[in-house]
Amino acid sequence: MADRREFLGWAAALAALGGRTSGSGTQEGVGAVPIVDTHVHLWDLSRFRLPWLEGGGPLARDYLPGDYDEAAEGLGIVRAVYMEVDVDPAQHVQEAEYVIDLCRRRVGPLVGAVIGGRPASEGFGAYLDRFRDHPEVKGVRQVLHGEGTPPGTCLAPEFVRGIRMLGERGLSFDLCMRPGELRDASRLVDFCPETAIILDHCGNPSVQSADLTAWRDDLARLADRGNVACKVSGIVASAAPGWTAEDLAPIVTHVLDRFGPDRVVFGGDWPVCTKAATLRQWVEALRQVVSERSEAERRALFLDNARRIYRLEG
Repeated sequence: MADRREFLGWAAALAALGGRTSGSGTQEGVGAVPIVDTHVHLWDLSRFRLPWLEGGGPLARDYLPGDYDEAAEGLGIVRAVYMEVDVDPAQHVQEAEYVIDLCRRRVGPLVGAVIGGRPASEGFGAYLDRFRDHPEVKGVRQVLHGEGTPPGTCLAPEFVRGIRMLGERGLSFDLCMRPGELRDASRLVDFCPETAIILDHCGNPSVQSADLTAWRDDLARLADRGNVACKVSGIVASAAPGWTAEDLAPIVTHVLDRFGPDRVVFGGDWPVCTKAATLRQWVEALRQVVSERSEAERRALFLDNARRIYRLEG
């Protein structure tokens, strides 16, 4: 049975957040820390073109707000941040307007969005300015690990200029890249000290990798930069069939130890996580991995840091 202090802590946090949960509103395990999911993907293929899905596969169907609510049922997800889904760049504005509307109408737990954008584009500043009066927009992401994106893209002068623009406007950048390019990430951060940067998916190491030495070293170097946070997300998608929480633990533990309790956030990466796990399986496994850490550390990971880093209100 959860102790009284942990239960009261959860109840107070939920009250502060307005009592909203996903799905039916039930909480998984009385005393489990409530969750802000900082990485929710949604797409309607009748509305948006996602080039990376045009080859087919299990993700090549609609994933709508109601589907997320069903996947999150009972997990205690009280707030969520939409994460851009790499639509055709011609649809960036349309995607942003779509998710801003979802947030304003409080569809499910969505309260904020990281929208798609191209920091190196000539019109990036004007693109950001069109959302100046939309507090739902918290930041921007451009996926950097696609086949058409060459290594070193994030160090191009035009790209660096765009990331600096984000900081000038009080917006963050979600950095999603190949694990072998984390040294480039450190250099990018050095060029942009006034911009908050969130490293997605622990830097994308593979759970099945036999040697994580290079990733561990490069991640530690990046963690030395104080304006970088790390998102504990995505890794389960690379797990082999029959995976267990123990398979995820080395990556999660290294991230938590290097970034410390105040610069880590949880992200579900639904529905991409379903390549290997349901959202429930991923959440339960992560809870198991961090079960021996203090209540304060678990609350920071699942709840408090996300509210601060993504500037979530209410």
